[in-house]
Parts: sequence; structure tokens; C-alpha cells
Amino acid sequence: MDVRAADPPGAASFAERRGEEPRRTAVGTELSAHGERLPKKTRGLNAQATSAQKAQVVQALRPLYPLDDVLKLSGLSRSTFYYRQRMSQLADRHAALKDRIKAIFEAHKGCYGYRRVTAAIRQLGQTVNHKTVQRLMVEMGLKSLVRPKKYRSYKGDVGRTAPDLVKRQFTAQAANQKWVTDVTEFKVAGEKLYLSPVMDLYNGEIIAYETTTRPVFKLVESM
Repeated sequence: MDVRAADPPGAASFAERRGEEPRRTAVGTELSAHGERLPKKTRGLNAQATSAQKAQVVQALRPLYPLDDVLKLSGLSRSTFYYRQRMSQLADRHAALKDRIKAIFEAHKGCYGYRRVTAAIRQLGQTVNHKTVQRLMVEMGLKSLVRPKKYRSYKGDVGRTAPDLVKRQFTAQAANQKWVTDVTEFKVAGEKLYLSPVMDLYNGEIIAYETTTRPVFKLVESM
């Protein structure tokens, strides 16, 4: 049994300052080369621990022991320790926002993307940037299950449908057997121009045409 007087906090770091390696007793307690007992929490500072876990232990021991000594024992660099601290503070800062995002996302069964989640949060009276919501949702793996719909201009039958007389036979055996027409849009000098011609399918001759700057019925009527 060691009956020597207990050393003040920080005494365990003296051996490390001399460049001496700590040794272990039979029960696994770390001792310095001179037999000084090291903090029990340092048992978690092994090679298998991640840098985040080591940073947590270092932060817990920081009020009791010199930071340089605990960092040396943990094998962490000062820059890594402060980086982990900063990441932890950022995570804590957005903890409440993350909970609210997750609650809204789950309440709508995963159908809300970051834009609708942002709108829902703002309706609750909290000012939040949509980019922040998007980043946090990516971090939490929250992705909307609804795929964006592709734009389709076809809206179904509108008005009376003319009979299909051509039946996709775009050739003719003689002149004036088959005439076809369609409205085509062009860009001329940065402005839109609409052309409505009548073409003979026998030889491709343009029988008549009309142009306007707006796609109105008068364009086809005049042609």
C-alpha cells in the first residue's frame, strides 16, 4: 500500500514533463515512472479511442490538470482538440433546431423537403435560413420521399378535336391533295416571332403564310 501523502492536482504530469512513460499496475491503474497516480479518466485515452472521445476526456480533465499534460497523454494535438470543441459547440447550438426539423419531417411522413420544412418552422415564429435547414437535414439523413414532377404542357383535350385525315402519311401523289399547317416560334433580334404557313405535301411548296409577334388566333385566320 502506498502511504505517501497525496500529491496535489497536476502532480501526475511531472513524469511526462521529464519525458518518462507511465506504467501500469496489476489492476490497470496508470502510474507515472515515479509511482504518482494518474487520473482514472485517462484509462479511456487508449489507441482505440476516437479523436472525438479523447477530446471529451481532455475537456473533462482540463479544470483539474494542465492542458498540455493531458493533451500529451491523450496523443491529441492542440489544433485537433479545439477543432473537436468547435464541432461540439456547433452541434449543441443547433440541437433544438434539429429536434424541430425532425419532428416536422416525421409529422408529414417524410414528404417535406427542406423548403417546406423551413416554411413550417417560420410559421412557428422562428427565423431560420433555408440553407441551414438543408445542411442539417443532410447531416441527419432526412430526404423527402416525393419526387419532383416533370413539366408536361399537354392538358388533355380542349375544345373540338379535328379528324385526323392525314394519318401520318406525309406524302402526296399530286399537287393540292394534302395541305398541312403548324405554328412555329422563332427568335429574331432577341424577340419572339411566330410563323403560320400552309405547305403542300406534294413538293413542299408554301402556299401561304403569316407572321406575328404573338400566338393569337388572328395569325391562323389571316394565313
